[in-house]
Amino acid sequence: MKTPSLAEIIRSFPERRIAVLGDLMLDVYLWGRVSRISPEAPVPVVNVVNRTCCLGGAANVMRNVSTLGARAFAFGVVGRDQTGDELSGELGRHRIGTEGVLRDDSRRTTEKRRVIAGAQQLLREDYEDVHAASDEIRRGMVDRIAGLIRGGGVDAVIFEDYKKGLLTGWMLEELVAEARKAGVVTALDPKPGSVAPVKGISIMKPNRSEAFALAGMADTSEAVHPLEDRNLAEVARRLLETWEPEHLLISLASQGMALFGRDGGVDVIPTRAREVFDVSGAGDTVTATFTLSLVSGATPVEAAELANRAAGVVVGKVGTAPIHYEELEKALEEA
Repeated sequence: MKTPSLAEIIRSFPERRIAVLGDLMLDVYLWGRVSRISPEAPVPVVNVVNRTCCLGGAANVMRNVSTLGARAFAFGVVGRDQTGDELSGELGRHRIGTEGVLRDDSRRTTEKRRVIAGAQQLLREDYEDVHAASDEIRRGMVDRIAGLIRGGGVDAVIFEDYKKGLLTGWMLEELVAEARKAGVVTALDPKPGSVAPVKGISIMKPNRSEAFALAGMADTSEAVHPLEDRNLAEVARRLLETWEPEHLLISLASQGMALFGRDGGVDVIPTRAREVFDVSGAGDTVTATFTLSLVSGATPVEAAELANRAAGVVVGKVGTAPIHYEELEKALEEA
C-alpha cells in the first residue's frame, strides 16, 4: 500500500476527532505604548489602546486541533465568573465541543494577563486557584471521555497538565486503559510533580527542563548536539523505563526536538523557525500537531517533522497563537 505524503496526511486532518482533557486558561493581552516613566516609581507608564484575549493552556491545544481542521472536544473546569464566560465563548467561536467544560463555584477561571508595549512584554499578572478539583467533577469527565472512547467517538485523547488541580493519576490510568483496549492514541504534556508515572501512554511530550525534572536529574549539559548529549540520553532512558510511553518527544528549543523510541532509537529534528518573536504556546502546537499527524497515518518521525514545522510558524507570531491548516500547508510547500 502506498505510503501517504506529508501533504496527504494533513489533508486528512478534518476527518479526525480529538478529546483534550486539562487545565483551561484565558490569555489576555493589553496592548499599548510607552512614552514616559511614572513619577511614582521607576516603571514605564503604558497607555493601553487595545485588549485582546485568546485560549491558553489546554484550551490552546484544543484551538490548535480546531485550526488544523480537526474536531476538538474540550474537557476542563472554569469558574462561575466573567473570565469563564469569556473562555467558554472563545471555545465556541472555534467550534470546539464544550459539553465537557464544567463550572466550579469554588475556583476562579485561570487568567494570564500580559501587558505589551510594541512587541515587548512588560508584565504578566496571573489570576488562578490551583486547589484540587472535586472527585465528582473528575469522575464526570472520566466517564464522559470513556464513553467517547468506547463508542468510537474519538481518535485520540490528549492530557494537558499545567498543575492547576484537575488531573490526577487515577484519571489517566482509567482513560489510558480504556484507550488501549479501543486502539485510541493517548498523549500527555506533563508537568513535573503533578502525577505519578502512568504506564502505556502513546505519546509523552515534555520540554527539556520538564524532562530533566521528571527524571530527577539536573541539566548540566553543555551546548552539544542532542545525539551527543549523554545526560539527555539518560533522561530519555529513565522516562522510557518509568512511564513506558510508545513515543517520547522532547522539545529542545533552538535545537529542535528529539524523538526517542522504546527500541533505543533516537531521531533529532532540527528547528524550522526563521525568526522567533514569542514561544508562548509553541509546546501546545507541538502536542496537537504531533498527535493529529500520528492518528492521520504519519510515522512518528513524520509526525515530529510536521509538529516541528508547525512550531516554527507559531514562534514567529507575537502572543499565544495557533497553527492554521493553510499555514502548515504553506510551510510544507516552502520546505
